[in-house]
Amino acid sequence: MDTIVSTAKYLKGEISVPGDKSISHRSVMIGAISDGVTEISGFLKASDPLSTISCFQSLGIEHKFENEKLYIYGKGLNGLKHSSTVLDAGNSGTTIRLMSGILAGQKFSTRISGDQYLVKRPMKRIIDPLVKMGAKISSTDKFTAPLTIQSVESLNAIDYELPIASAQVKSAVLFAGLYASGTTRVIEHEPSRDHTERMLNLKPEKENGKTIISISAGIKLDARQFVVPSDPSSAAFFIVAGLIVPNSEIKIINVGMNPTRIGFLSVFKQLGANIIVENERIIGGEPLADIIVKSSSLKSNCVLNGDIIPNIIDEIPILSIAAANAVGKFEIRDAQDLRNKETDRIAAICFNLRKMGLVVDEYKDGFAFESKKDLISSEFNSFDDHRIAMAFGIAALALRGDSKILNSECVSISFPKFWESVNTLQR
Repeated sequence: MDTIVSTAKYLKGEISVPGDKSISHRSVMIGAISDGVTEISGFLKASDPLSTISCFQSLGIEHKFENEKLYIYGKGLNGLKHSSTVLDAGNSGTTIRLMSGILAGQKFSTRISGDQYLVKRPMKRIIDPLVKMGAKISSTDKFTAPLTIQSVESLNAIDYELPIASAQVKSAVLFAGLYASGTTRVIEHEPSRDHTERMLNLKPEKENGKTIISISAGIKLDARQFVVPSDPSSAAFFIVAGLIVPNSEIKIINVGMNPTRIGFLSVFKQLGANIIVENERIIGGEPLADIIVKSSSLKSNCVLNGDIIPNIIDEIPILSIAAANAVGKFEIRDAQDLRNKETDRIAAICFNLRKMGLVVDEYKDGFAFESKKDLISSEFNSFDDHRIAMAFGIAALALRGDSKILNSECVSISFPKFWESVNTLQR
């Protein structure tokens, strides 16, 4: 499916965006290995989190959707059952990487894989620490899926220093730590998303500038209620829409404001964005707020690199659209992990920005360009990547004439009703 996006005169209205994808995944995983029925409100009913549900269903975990809530019938830490089929993680890197931590400690063997894109994504980052814990994991010669995770009697606790900030690696090790003898410690030099430790009620400690998260084997997980806030990464698309389309004002409600997820807001402020955060509160251990955004005259001239990159990695596609509509230069470095997402996002961003008429320098770990007036509408390739499709769909709202987003249905990975939401705001 392709989608035609026309120039918007202005955008007005109040919207909500879907539930947080990261928290949706984790709520199912934790619910599955807890004792009792876990109730989840605000679950993101999109392809990626549904892949997580499907995998656990193959492992003997039942679920039901009822009255806008999801119920997971957990069977405790050791209640999963052998699957006679290969677990299908679909397009979801979060599913395969985090579940590998849980599967590594099971007393049965499992094979897990995914679609044509997932099987190209790197898995060595989770294989290495899990093998150090005693897991038996085999992969392709390129350390990609399918993964075969063999049964073990038990795992060994380790101290693991993350080579780079990664919430997925951290979470995989912490989940494996539930099945390891002793206390497993994950040591971070730079912060990454902390949803797993929040949801497992783990208390990080600070030591010599590092963050240490510890987990002990065999802790009893009781079923509980999870409230999933709106995904800040999804909200970022509409924040940029409000910024770059003249005479616009958009209110986005119930947005998750976890400090490890909203680094992009500081970048927007650096560009001169008119953004108001109000009605701040905490629900289920996660901070939420409403965000009001108004069209703004943006100025760029910034280089984003180093510590902030892990915090904004998912928002870089849409940040590039904000910068393209700002005045000045914009540069991203130290973001080589973008090449290992659903597609090579560095290449995809550069390809589509050039279609808008920009001269873009592409690097191994990022890209750079200087904005210009009179950007042009075009035919943009989504590369079957939801964030690329949405970013250039938003860009098209501020371009003259009609643009086409190729294979636009890929937004179903994280935001199934994205195009409808765009249409509700157009005036």
